Amino acid sequence: MADENGTHGPDGHLLFVWSPSGWTLRQREGEPPARGATVEEGDVVLRVSKIGPSPFPGDRRRCAYTQLA
Repeated sequence: MADENGTHGPDGHLLFVWSPSGWTLRQREGEPPARGATVEEGDVVLRVSKIGPSPFPGDRRRCAYTQLA
């Protein structure tokens, strides 16, 4: 959600989901999972390998990057 300056506040987080065909960016509610945590995407279990800034300019949400667990 953009604030009065046009920047995005920390509403939720982003999740970069790895798959053999490439990366997909998902928006999620709440705080990002911790580094090392597992998340499910469909029937695949992924492990969070790092937490970083959003790839979108002006977006203050955190982004969790995943890999196969």
